[in-house]
Amino acid sequence: MSHHRNTQTLHIAAALITDENGRLLLVRKRDTQAFMQAGGKIEAGETPVAALARELREELGGAPSSLEPLGEFTAPAANEPGHVVAAHLFRATMTHPIQAAAEIEEIVWVTPTMAAELPLAPLTRDQVLPLALEALQD
Repeated sequence: MSHHRNTQTLHIAAALITDENGRLLLVRKRDTQAFMQAGGKIEAGETPVAALARELREELGGAPSSLEPLGEFTAPAANEPGHVVAAHLFRATMTHPIQAAAEIEEIVWVTPTMAAELPLAPLTRDQVLPLALEALQD
């Protein structure tokens, strides 16, 4: 009965990045369909903050100027069937020009409403978008 045995948890750090117009930054990795927050897996011995700063440098060409923790969220993994992501989510402030690098194929700036029209990773769709809507109403 214990079907949980096969479920693998991926520990990731992810960034909620918004611009002054209330749009969210979403990225799509090469050879995948789903748009998601920038970020990635936390390496052994790395803190979530360090992991996210590293991933943002790799994926977007620069480190965040600030990171504010929003909490931990879990969701089905977008690209690894049978896996769950446990995400440390941060609101990231990026001051340098953002460009797609490393495995990032496409970057989009979208309002939460526009984002809902895209193929989204479950974490982005179910956890981040509702948070972003709340944040934008502050």
